[in-house]
Amino acid sequence: MPSFSMAKRDQENEPRSSASEAGSPFGAPVTIALSDSIDLHPFQPRDIPSVVEQYLEQCMRSGFTEVRLIHGKGKGIQRNIVRSLLSKHPAVRSFRDAPTEAGSWGSTIVVLEQPN
Repeated sequence: MPSFSMAKRDQENEPRSSASEAGSPFGAPVTIALSDSIDLHPFQPRDIPSVVEQYLEQCMRSGFTEVRLIHGKGKGIQRNIVRSLLSKHPAVRSFRDAPTEAGSWGSTIVVLEQPN
């Protein structure tokens, strides 16, 4: 089964201010089984752009044409960040709110371009 790996940040070589913000509890890259959805809740807000980017790249390589990003409802801030990224991503064909049973506006369905 394909997996999705998030590399640990190199805290020693980062500027002091960002290194102090990067307190990862993991000593090595985190590997997640790749599926057609990802829950963004466990990730730090500052990491969401890179997580979404890497996730979409892995999904495309694995042949997924539609995926679901679970960002939560809350005040809609995370949703807006995710959708801003999606609107600029060259591999994103379209995106929309998930159906009610799949999270409604707390999740976004993304349709990816199919490789030629």
